[in-house]
Amino acid sequence: MQPFRPHEPGFAGVGVTYCRVPLVLDPAGLRGADVVVVGAPFDDGTSNRPGTRFGPRAIRMAEDVGPPPWRPHMDLGIEPFAALRVVDHGDIEAVPGDLLTSHRLLNATITDILAVNAVPVILGGDHSLSLPVMRALAAHHGADNYAVIHFDTHTDTGSEVYGLTTSHGTPFYQAVEEGVLRGDHLMQIGLRGAWPGPTEFDWMRRHGIHWRTMEECLDHGIDAVIREAITFAEDRAPRTYLTVDVDVLDPAFAPGTGTPEPGGFQTRELLRAVRRIASSLDVCAMDVVEVSPPYDVAGITALAAHRVALETISGIAHRRGGAPRPERSA
Repeated sequence: MQPFRPHEPGFAGVGVTYCRVPLVLDPAGLRGADVVVVGAPFDDGTSNRPGTRFGPRAIRMAEDVGPPPWRPHMDLGIEPFAALRVVDHGDIEAVPGDLLTSHRLLNATITDILAVNAVPVILGGDHSLSLPVMRALAAHHGADNYAVIHFDTHTDTGSEVYGLTTSHGTPFYQAVEEGVLRGDHLMQIGLRGAWPGPTEFDWMRRHGIHWRTMEECLDHGIDAVIREAITFAEDRAPRTYLTVDVDVLDPAFAPGTGTPEPGGFQTRELLRAVRRIASSLDVCAMDVVEVSPPYDVAGITALAAHRVALETISGIAHRRGGAPRPERSA
C-alpha cells in the first residue's frame, strides 16, 4: 500500500508503532480497523515546561515487548489484539509554533478515523488537543450524544492562560462555549493544587460540570468514584470520550510532565480505573496527554501512559466480547 505521504514527519523524531501494530498512513487503509492510534506531537499549548511534542514517540517505545503485537491481559483473560484490529496511523504533521494549524490537522485526522467507525486513541502532545477531538466528536455524533470522563490535576476550564485563549488550560472552556461539549456531560476526577480558582469553579457550576477532587476520591474511595463516573456517563449519553492527563498521577509515578502536582493517583489505581471505564462504557475516543520525556525519570511516565492506552484498548476488547488469550504451556 502506498502511503499518502512518503514518510512520517520528523518534528519529534523517528518512532516505532504502538505495540508494534501495523503502520497505516493512507486514510483509505483505515477502513475495517476497530482502533486507530495516532500521535499529536505538539507542545505549543503548554504554560510551564515544554517537551510533550516528544510524548507520542516515547509512549510508543515504552515497553520491552517486540513484534508481533501480542499482549494477553492477565486479569481480563483476553488478547486485545486478537479481538480488535488495531493499527497505528503515525503522527499528524504538526507545525511547530502554529498550534491552531496543528489543531486543524488533528481534527481532520480524527474526522477520518470516526468516518470509518473506528475508535481514535490519541497519544499527546499537550492537552489542548482535546479541543479538536471534541469538535470532531460533536460533528460526527452530535454534542448531545457523548459524555466525557476526564482524569487530571487541573480542570482545563480557563477562559485564558497567560493571555492565551487556546492552550492546554482552556480546551474544556472553549468546547462548552463553542457548543461542541455539553457542560453537564463532563465529569473530572483527581483535581488538586492551587489552580483553578473561584472564577473557573463558578463558571463550571453554571454549566453543570461535575467533578471529584483528589481529596474526595480518598474520602469516598477511588472505586466508588469510578462507579459514580460510569453511572454519570451512561446516564447522559450513549458513548464516552475518555481523556487522561498523566499529571493526575502523583509525581512519584509520573515526573515527566509539564505541570506536576504532588498528592495524586498511583499508577495501579489509574490503570484499574481506565480499564473499568472502557469495559463498562462505549468509548468512542480516548487520549493520554502531557508526557514530557525531557523531565521523565527512567521512562516511567511514558510507561504509565503506554499502559493507560493499553488498558483502555483491552477494556474495549473486553466489552465487545473479547477473544480468549492464547494458551501457553506452564
